Amino acid sequence: MIFLDTHSLKIHRELNQEIEKLETQKKELKNLIEKDLRNIDQLVSKDSLERFARENYGHKKENETIFYIEIEDSLNLR
Repeated sequence: MIFLDTHSLKIHRELNQEIEKLETQKKELKNLIEKDLRNIDQLVSKDSLERFARENYGHKKENETIFYIEIEDSLNLR
């Protein structure tokens, strides 16, 4: 005999799936935090901070021109 109430198997299964999803999200966020902390540690000098800004945000020095080159995949191997 099965009684269906607020403690049913379906609800427990849904809650367990939600817990697994949240645990996965938690691991991803922890990895992102660790990556950001490593980046912060590397940005202690002015040179490394300038390099980071150039690579990630396209900053440039005065009297400098930056050309962005996009490389297309000319071989569509499928």
